[in-house]
Amino acid sequence: MGKIYIVGLGPGGIFEMTNRAEEVLEGCDIIVGYTVYVDLIREDFKEKTFLATGMKQEVDRCKIVLEEALKGKKVAMVCSGDAGVYGMAGIVHEVAKDHPEVEIEVIPGVTAACSAAAVLGAPLIHDFVMISLSDLLTSWETIEKRIALAAQADFVICFYNPSSRKRHDYLEKACKIIMEYERPETVAGYVQHIGREGQNIKVCTLEEMVNAKVDMFTTVIIGNSETKVINGKMVTPRGYEKHYDV
Repeated sequence: MGKIYIVGLGPGGIFEMTNRAEEVLEGCDIIVGYTVYVDLIREDFKEKTFLATGMKQEVDRCKIVLEEALKGKKVAMVCSGDAGVYGMAGIVHEVAKDHPEVEIEVIPGVTAACSAAAVLGAPLIHDFVMISLSDLLTSWETIEKRIALAAQADFVICFYNPSSRKRHDYLEKACKIIMEYERPETVAGYVQHIGREGQNIKVCTLEEMVNAKVDMFTTVIIGNSETKVINGKMVTPRGYEKHYDV
């Protein structure tokens, strides 16, 4: 019987993935994934068979992976970031639910929140939440509620999938919800194309974020009431300065 690996690639490219992820991909017969993510690693694993599908074909990809595993193949389903954070780990398990004989192993990667935070400075040092602004699978009403509650609780908020052609004003809406509870000058930032060609970094205010030009390949972080800018970097204190001489 074959085996399915669900592999998080991190931000993208072989230098951004873990050693374990690289090792697993080297040992697989077939690598399956969304076209954009497959293209990030195709040149690094030239001898492998690649099977790719486009956007909104996640279930089809999972069925392909399962079919190949049932043939006795070692198959990797790849996705960006971490496979268990807005990734493919959940849906692969669901599609393969009637085949307990197929072993499934999740290989973690660096999720966008962590890689964006590293570029911006240290905005996630204290409590934070991650919210996707995509309403493809979650209603906008539910997303609005989660944003409001997170802002009311003064969490740092990390937004995935902040904008698309159909959702061009969703980040604007989200920021305005947050401004009902946080000051307009609250520190915020975003990173586009993390770790890839064309990486773009911006530290700004919550008010300025309302009009930010972002896309699906952007990760947005909105600070809490204590987040500050230190030497151009976005930093959320954890509280050391209240107890020690910092």
